[in-house]
Amino acid sequence: MNKVSFPHEKGALVSSGHGAIQLILQSIGKISKLWIPYFTCDIVPDALKAIGVPYDFYHINFDLEIEKLPELTTGEYLLYTNYFGIMDNYVSALAEIYGNNLIIDNAQAFFAKEINKCHQIYSPRKFVGVPDGGMAVSPLDLNVRMLLDNEAGGYSSHLLLREEGMVAEGYEHFKRNDSALRNLPLTKMSKLTRRILLSLDYEQIIEVRRDNFHYLHSALADQNGFLRLLQRRGMESFACPMVYPFYTEDVTLRSRLIENKVFVAQYWPNVLEWCNPIHCEYALCNHILPLPIDQRYGREDMKEIIELINGRKSS
Repeated sequence: MNKVSFPHEKGALVSSGHGAIQLILQSIGKISKLWIPYFTCDIVPDALKAIGVPYDFYHINFDLEIEKLPELTTGEYLLYTNYFGIMDNYVSALAEIYGNNLIIDNAQAFFAKEINKCHQIYSPRKFVGVPDGGMAVSPLDLNVRMLLDNEAGGYSSHLLLREEGMVAEGYEHFKRNDSALRNLPLTKMSKLTRRILLSLDYEQIIEVRRDNFHYLHSALADQNGFLRLLQRRGMESFACPMVYPFYTEDVTLRSRLIENKVFVAQYWPNVLEWCNPIHCEYALCNHILPLPIDQRYGREDMKEIIELINGRKSS
């Protein structure tokens, strides 16, 4: 019988996605500058400061593509985020341009294919119920043998609460556990996470996510300010989405959805401090609702979300 595997099992398995970035950067060695997007989590520059990597920001546009491609000089690298798991084709185009000077943040694209000549990080926590975990994939030899093991028991409470149907309480625990992982030094992926990852049906997970994404899009496309983007990024152009990105001018919709137990995060509030209202990223932060499509949800859940957005259902 063939051994069951999980996505990116052959990569370097560490405790978090930002830990995977750290491992890659430390393995590269001397870096004169890392270009990072304004539209990213503040954990990225925090991690760079912690290991002494100089960085500068670049802007993206409403197609989630780099506004002006930087011309890298010796020792410079580019970090690009595969936003919402739907930018696979654009990532491939960037790989042709930048090769091994490209670091792909696939934290939102767990099932995106690996590109041999580039550096990539993955984060299973955004796709499946595991307490910790990050994968680093690189043409370099990434050595994790000297890292300490991570004991994940202390980061599992949100998973247990969610399993019991206590979604709101689980989300509060998730935020606390996420903060604890954020401050954790670079360690190996926990044995618990590895066991869970070996037990999952990934074909079914991908099928459900893609089906939910397509169903939402078939009903909401005309109302979605991202219609042009999603027309360019058709279902055939990416492996598996993390969420359905719904761009709306209705600033009350986020709170209405949350009141009705549809938890939509804001990516990322720190962007409002880094950017001005004239910047694309400022609007993206305020107006994108990442609608949930994960494998816990089915067609009836998607119908409820559509009804809430169309005003036919209220709390």
